[in-house]
Amino acid sequence: MSDSAPEPRPVSAEAVPLGTGTRRWLFRPPRRHGEVDTGRSVSFLELFYDLVYVVLIGQAAHTLAEDVSWRGTATFAVVFGLIWIAWLNGTLFYELHGREDGHTRSLIFVQMLLLSLMAVYVGHADGDDGRTLAALYALLLALLSYQWYSVYRQDRPELRKTPRRYLIVMVVGIIVVAASVPLSADARLAVWAAFVVGWCGVECVILIFWRRTPSYDVVTETMVERFGLFIIIVLGEVVIGVVNGLTDTERSALVTTTGLLGLAVGFGFWWNYADLVSRRLPRESGHSLATWIFMHLPLTMAVAAAGAGMVGLVEHATDDRAPVAVSWLMSGSVAVMLITTVVLLPTLADYDRYPAAYKSVQTVLVIAAVVALLVGWSRPAPWLLALALLLVLFATWAFAFVRWLRQGLLINEISAGSR
Repeated sequence: MSDSAPEPRPVSAEAVPLGTGTRRWLFRPPRRHGEVDTGRSVSFLELFYDLVYVVLIGQAAHTLAEDVSWRGTATFAVVFGLIWIAWLNGTLFYELHGREDGHTRSLIFVQMLLLSLMAVYVGHADGDDGRTLAALYALLLALLSYQWYSVYRQDRPELRKTPRRYLIVMVVGIIVVAASVPLSADARLAVWAAFVVGWCGVECVILIFWRRTPSYDVVTETMVERFGLFIIIVLGEVVIGVVNGLTDTERSALVTTTGLLGLAVGFGFWWNYADLVSRRLPRESGHSLATWIFMHLPLTMAVAAAGAGMVGLVEHATDDRAPVAVSWLMSGSVAVMLITTVVLLPTLADYDRYPAAYKSVQTVLVIAAVVALLVGWSRPAPWLLALALLLVLFATWAFAFVRWLRQGLLINEISAGSR
């Protein structure tokens, strides 16, 4: 045995104080546009940050589970849109401009404090708590805008045009959300809905024009991983929904079987996303990148909504037919997940390499989405509803697996993963 001390583990240059020491570590400016770190991995801080959103989404999903109605679903969609926009801003800022230093960490922890407070009021966002939620959300947008401005002010003049537009939209968003504070619950939800649709639409256009002639790459494996990890986090709501349903219901073989079938539907979500979309880089072009990013909003929302529907599915496991609202919520969630996947596939960088395989899978996904809606319309018994939706998801994955295996796509991936 050697008496020499073991060599220390290598430490990232950004993980320790640089330059003038502690002061620089605490006040170092963010990375400018174009300074993309393509070799980094997802940090523990990013995972911690995403965990706060588990609570926010869980509160929203819990409220939907208690009120599976058109209004309840609409409220959930609007609130989820607000949550997703905040997550997108925090995620992209860290990906494009963040550092492993005290300044970045401090700002993220302040965001987490605000998000934790928001979680207290998310569950009753359509009531008086919505006023406080709006005020906190406006404050969060202000903090995010400050972060983006800190990048803008140090950017080169020729790169400031797009960030300036982004900042203008953020400031308008702050004003709109803040203006909703004194409004009635219905008017406030309408303003929030307009904000979500307007913000996503305008930012999508800005992104398209920004990436029309890309001057540097922004898509990294880390970015793709963050979006995939967020899907996994939201899939946790499916597990929670099944567990809550089984906990609050008198358990029997039929009830337990229904819960397990519902959980298997969540497995189907994961399996389709993991093999069809995740770990695949989108194209750098503006239209493809914008579509890839913003299609994750309805996709993630559908997964969370299915988690909320699991509670009603299990609670009514002994009914002859599934409740109308629960049946449509579950089948609609599956259909939205499948259709958004159809839209996502052409945005992937390797779509043109295997056009025949991808297009055939898209066709099957569309057919499966229609079948899922027909299942929801027919309102079978809860256990049969879950089984039918599971079979729909399994059929799409199985077709893609066989089709891509014949094309050689999966063989190439397996070979790449073994190296």
